[in-house]
Amino acid sequence: QVQLVESGGGLVQPGGSLRLSCAASGIIFSVYTMGWYRQAPGKQRELVAAISNSGNTNYVDSVKGRFTISRDNAKNTVYLQMNSLKPEDTAVYFCNARFGLGGHWGQGTQVTVSS
Repeated sequence: QVQLVESGGGLVQPGGSLRLSCAASGIIFSVYTMGWYRQAPGKQRELVAAISNSGNTNYVDSVKGRFTISRDNAKNTVYLQMNSLKPEDTAVYFCNARFGLGGHWGQGTQVTVSS
């Protein structure tokens, strides 16, 4: 079975940092494009960052310069380092794995940025 398990979310003050992790199993991790999405209350889910199997990265404009996506294929894990967090970053963050026509989602982890 395919599992994507996120961790690392929590409550942080504006300007703070968090690192999210997503551990994958049941897929050939190295061939998948991995991504982080987020969904805030009342809003659509949006792509935050993605990293291809070759290491190419893309970010939504609102997080460029603040967030970094990375992957460790030996650990079947993708990370999202989030710095200079803003209240607008508050959302449930979901891990996604995509290959060809297929895709998988994690259960999500809550990130709350508040003073």
